[in-house]
Amino acid sequence: MPNPPTDTNSQFVKQTRCPLCAAAGIVPWHTDQFREYLRCENCELIFVPPLYHLSRSAEKAEYDLHQNSPEDEGYRRFLSRVFEPVHGRVAEASSGLDFGSGPGPTLSVMFEEAGHTMAIYDPHYAADTAPLAKQYDFVTASEVVEHFCRPADGLARIWSCVKPCGLLGIMTKLSLDQAAFAGWHYKDDLTHVSFFSRATFVWLATQWNAELEFVGKDVVLITAGEIA
Repeated sequence: MPNPPTDTNSQFVKQTRCPLCAAAGIVPWHTDQFREYLRCENCELIFVPPLYHLSRSAEKAEYDLHQNSPEDEGYRRFLSRVFEPVHGRVAEASSGLDFGSGPGPTLSVMFEEAGHTMAIYDPHYAADTAPLAKQYDFVTASEVVEHFCRPADGLARIWSCVKPCGLLGIMTKLSLDQAAFAGWHYKDDLTHVSFFSRATFVWLATQWNAELEFVGKDVVLITAGEIA
């Protein structure tokens, strides 16, 4: 992996556009021994330039280290942070999609156990894109959006799967101020390249004309409007 540049006010930064909103107002945010992090002044996304992105094979090798499964009660408790608010807001026997289901799909199993019909998609482990051609009463993306190299494309793909009046449940750690970011463990995972704040999700919900709700420290619920 290349070393971070010493001049973070370089022409490169000035020419960079935000991978979420495409704005040109990009400023240096943080630099560590591994990577540079930039921040968009428009939507407030913090992101890692493509120069530091892992290859697809290196990224998958990191994911293969995860040992998640439905039999892991600790993992179920972790996922319950997004499962419970979504399950509590959708009708019985709803249809759902778990986007980014991972090597050991578990969230989808939890919803099936609760009486919902589930589909899964994961670019590495469940790569059949047929489920993405449909719409669902709810879609979940747990620990997914921080991995998006092209967050505008990834989020648009997820949102296209949500029915009118449907619900999108996202779980991701929310970035705070610059001082907190410098010591934030979440940024140290080299597969994490996009970091969202509350303000970023406010911007996103406005673009989608959707309702926004924050649950706890790391769950975001976005409800689609009706078709005009």
